[in-house]
Parts: sequence; C-alpha cells; structure tokens
Amino acid sequence: MIAGLISVLVNYGGTFILVFQAAKVAGLSPGLTASWVWSVSIGVGLTGLFLSWRYREPIITAWSTPAAAFLVSALATTPYAEAVGAYMISAAAFVALGMSGYFEKVIRLIPPGIASGLLAGILLPFGIGAFGGASVDPLLVGLLIVAYVVLKRFAARYAVVGILVIGLAFLLVQDRVDLSGLTLEFASPVFTLPQFSLNALLSVALPLFVITLTGQYMPGMLVLRNDGFKTSANPIVAVTGLGSLLMAPFGSHAFNIAAITAAIATGKDAHEDPSKRWIAGIAAGCFYVLVGVFGVTLAAVFMAFPATFITTLAGLALLGTIGGSLAGAMADPGSREAALITFLASAANIRLLGIGGAFWGLLIGLVATLILNGSWPRPARTGPVGNEGAAPNAARRA
Repeated sequence: MIAGLISVLVNYGGTFILVFQAAKVAGLSPGLTASWVWSVSIGVGLTGLFLSWRYREPIITAWSTPAAAFLVSALATTPYAEAVGAYMISAAAFVALGMSGYFEKVIRLIPPGIASGLLAGILLPFGIGAFGGASVDPLLVGLLIVAYVVLKRFAARYAVVGILVIGLAFLLVQDRVDLSGLTLEFASPVFTLPQFSLNALLSVALPLFVITLTGQYMPGMLVLRNDGFKTSANPIVAVTGLGSLLMAPFGSHAFNIAAITAAIATGKDAHEDPSKRWIAGIAAGCFYVLVGVFGVTLAAVFMAFPATFITTLAGLALLGTIGGSLAGAMADPGSREAALITFLASAANIRLLGIGGAFWGLLIGLVATLILNGSWPRPARTGPVGNEGAAPNAARRA
C-alpha cells in the first residue's frame, strides 16, 4: 500500500505541474483546469484498479508525462475543443491497437537483456537525482540517505516506508510544507464538445499517439516484464485507451500504463512475495480516485512538498529496480555489449523528431543487437526477465 502511495506522490509531486502549465498556455478557466485534473485522476485510478484486480498484478496506470510536456507548446496554437477531438482520435487508435494484438507481438521480440538495459537507462537519472539534491539541501538528503541505508540493514522491508515517514516528519518540524492557503473542495467535471480538424489530427493527435506509445506504453510494459509479470499488453492498451476516450471530453489528454512510478510498485521493495504486489496497484488506484474527487486541492498538497524531497524519495525507492535491471542487462555475455549500448543510449535521453529517449534507446539497442549478432533479436523467453519466478501468474491462471 505504501508503494502505491509513493508512486502517486512521485507522480503528482514530480510531473503534474506540466498539466497546469499546459492549461495556462491554453488559457483554460479554473473550472476547466479542475475538470482536467478530475478526469485524468479518476480515469487513471479506475483503470489501474480494474487491471490490477483483474490480472492480480501491480498494473500501475498514469497520465502520459511526455504528452503533457508536448501539450505545453501544442495548446498554444490549437483551440481547446479541437485538442479534445484530437485526444479522442488518439485514444481510439490505442483501443484499436490493443484489440488488434500487434503490440504484444512487438513486445515479445525484445530480448531480455535489451529490456533490462532500457529500463536501467530510463531510471538512472532518478537514481542520480537521489544524491544530486545534496548540493541543494544537504541536511534533508543526507538524513534520507542515512535512514535508508540503516533501515536496509536492520528492516529492509520497511526502508522506503521509513524514509517517507522520517522525511515528512523532518519537513513538518522545519515548517517547510505550507498548507495554510488550501481549502478542501470537490472537483466538478466540465464537458467540452469536441471538434475535429485535419490540423489537430496532424499536429496533436498523431504526435500524441506516437509520444505516448514510445514514451509510456513501451517502457511501461518492459517494467512489468522485468519483474516477472506476464499479463498481455493487449488488454492493458485497450482498457487504458478506452478510458482515455471516455474521459477526453472532460479534459484528460491521455493515460496509459506507468513506467517510472510503476517500477516502485513492481519490485521486491513493494513486497517480497510477487503474488501480493498487485495490492500496490489497488492502493495507487484508490489514491488517484481520492485526488480526483478533490481535484486541484489535493494535487496542490502533493506539489507543496519540496522538489528535493520528491526526487530523493523516488530515487531511493527505485534503487533496487535499477540494480536488478543492471544485473539483468549484464547477465548474458552474448548480449552484454548491446545491452550496455541500450543502457547508455537510454540514459542519454536523446530527443529527435519530437520523440523521447526511451524509443531511441530501444531502437539503438536493437540495431546494435542485430549488427553484433548478425540476426534479428530472438523472441523473449516465457520466464521472467528479472531474477524472480513466475509466481505472479499463479493467481491469474487459477
């Protein structure tokens, strides 16, 4: 449950500011902005709840962060009603993709070493960020790091829970969390009649689809695979696409399977027993729905925490996943060099043609594998990519 809470905390405290920036650029009223918060939070929460319960795996969903970053500039030149129409077209495309079954076939072609290298590269900046904040806030960061190491030594299962509690207590004692101006208010959804145009289709819907597919769905599925969870990508894409389609008229731009915050809930730090980690998905879904009900108010609570606290908490919570991914990437001598190339290319976060670093890191790694091995990458084995068994599937198959 704490893993689910931390994933939600990191999402709102780390990237949700992009939604408010995009809303400001679009000139949205406070009501439309609150509706955007409501729709994306409720949609993410309900789809994550359903998928985690249905497949008994920690299927964490989230809004598309790279898409939100893209909308900061796109909404400056696109009427809001046309943008809503573009959201719906992109979401319908994801429903069609999920129902076609092709995305799962693509996922299975990615070798385990490449998948692990990609995940390690994506998460590396967060691990570095856990220590980089020491130059800005040495007392807070030093306290969290020391507490994490001590708890890992004597109570490893509660290390992440411990640093969350210790960090919050430290911030409250120092009076660094200002909640005096907040009022608890319910959010109200506001329906926007969508409009469709060729300009919005090409300038918003198409980039939104590509960015979300390559920047969220691809690494998000590899996070699940890396920790031994084998739910097909097809229902995940279809369900989140359908949810995005239904919530788009209320402002939701896109939601999907999570990548970075999902890794907090899929690894051993969430629970030693993989078959019980799906509870983290249920908890995250409940917290998202709670935030959605109260809209901007609770989102502002999450963002009231210092940025250093959020980045350090996220980085320390992901240390185990980063270590496991690096071990998986280097495990096979035959694919080690290609996996290393994937890791470094992903960590470099290359951005070309409006597409984020996860796609380019994966593409470079696959090309390197093809050249070094002289053949197309073999399909991923049916067992887990990481070092855990396939226990998560037992309950689902039953």
